[in-house]
Amino acid sequence: MSLPRGIRNNNPLNIRRSKDKWQGLSAQQTDAAFCQFETMAYGWRAAFVLLTRTYYHTYRLFTIRNIIRRWAPPGENNTEAYIANVSRLTGIDANEPLGIPSDQPARWMALALAMAKHENGDSADIDTFAMLKGWEIK
Repeated sequence: MSLPRGIRNNNPLNIRRSKDKWQGLSAQQTDAAFCQFETMAYGWRAAFVLLTRTYYHTYRLFTIRNIIRRWAPPGENNTEAYIANVSRLTGIDANEPLGIPSDQPARWMALALAMAKHENGDSADIDTFAMLKGWEIK
């Protein structure tokens, strides 16, 4: 059985390819749609940059519902099912503010972990140590 795409690409949240030059991108990008990272920690770092810097600070998105609506828009996904699953996995109400990332890192890590589970399947082997390393990479 093959690994989920996000795990194969060291990209647990399936970040799409773009003009962004992410730290830790693999030199060879063989996936036409999604970024491939050198290590899972770099994939997590990119996820946290998007969630905390872009989504929280730039777009001012503070809840699971608002974040997932932008991350996985209804035209491409079953957004409500994604929101419900992430809320269930985290134990955080979909409309409850997550808090400032620097003050509430565990809530943001829980969000990212739940999103990775949704993106890759509940049975996917998610490396939580790499997630913690990704949070720390500057």
